[in-house]
Amino acid sequence: MTPWVTRLLFANVALYFLSGAMPSLYSLFALVPAWVVSRPWTLFTYMFLHGGFWHLAFNMLVLYFFGPRLESRLGGRVFLQLYFFSGLVAGLVSVIVPFVIPSFSTMTAVVGASGALYGVLFAFAQYWPDERILIIPIPVPIKIRTMVLLATLIAVGGIAMEIAGSAQRIAHHAHLGGFLGAWLFLKWREKNSPAAQFKKKAEGGAKRSWLQDRDAAQRWAAIDREALHPVNREAYDEIMDKLRTQGLPSLTPRERAFLDRFSQN
Repeated sequence: MTPWVTRLLFANVALYFLSGAMPSLYSLFALVPAWVVSRPWTLFTYMFLHGGFWHLAFNMLVLYFFGPRLESRLGGRVFLQLYFFSGLVAGLVSVIVPFVIPSFSTMTAVVGASGALYGVLFAFAQYWPDERILIIPIPVPIKIRTMVLLATLIAVGGIAMEIAGSAQRIAHHAHLGGFLGAWLFLKWREKNSPAAQFKKKAEGGAKRSWLQDRDAAQRWAAIDREALHPVNREAYDEIMDKLRTQGLPSLTPRERAFLDRFSQN
């Protein structure tokens, strides 16, 4: 067990029993789309509430099996960022969907760490896509990326059924929101990684170098060869002919310096 996975497990279990003993706490921390403006903290606190023991148990099993390896790979700080960002995006999707699709009620409370943990599952599949796991009642192990695909299809199917009028007790749109949050987070992290920053700087340096070379070639071509001494004119013609036939990289530092000297006169 890793440090933050352990803390998240304890926090979820503790708040499950605490909210059971204090129903007012449950209503205060649950995410209700119609009340999110007056209760913005619920976009985070809803992740620590659960609708029942099996809801809690399933989510904590996902955290227990997939969280430690991912936290070890990412580090505690980045793992927490992924976890909470995935849960936040799942919460925002849960708020937006009822206002867009009339069949979803704006007064239905959303609770559970599922959105955050779907983000953990998605990230796990990005790093170890061929890892095989056994899911009951499927009789054979399946790859984790296949599990993510199946979870996506189930969520889409659940949303379609709810739009068609079938009551669903599972917030499938929040699950897709968790996947979306993890995808956005990993894309952002990939774009802002040290390797990406180095590549960006290298490409920027190459672009600046190309622009500088182009400007230099234009300056050299604008030299008034007729104003040069015959000896320098002959050298100028040879260098410019080399530039036209072999390209700018073929010029030696001495030849560049020669052209620069006359282009600045």
